[in-house]
Amino acid sequence: MKAFQSDLSDFAKLDAQVLGVSADTLETHHEFAEELDLSFPLLADDGSISARYGSGRITYLIDRSAVIRMICEGMPENAALAGAISKM
Repeated sequence: MKAFQSDLSDFAKLDAQVLGVSADTLETHHEFAEELDLSFPLLADDGSISARYGSGRITYLIDRSAVIRMICEGMPENAALAGAISKM
């Protein structure tokens, strides 16, 4: 998460929105964001997101038409993500 935060301005230049999603509560998200000094949104999943897309450390690149363009398990390098975004 800190890697996304440190490169947030690079993603913004690509007009990309970074979001974090987990089943934790909004209160837990708030505490986590404060602890790591995160400024991007953290979404509290009620189970519907993970039911549709899976759970765990998964990164999705989704275009403006809501088409998933890339799925990567784990935490990919931000430079690779930026490259994929610039090709969308």
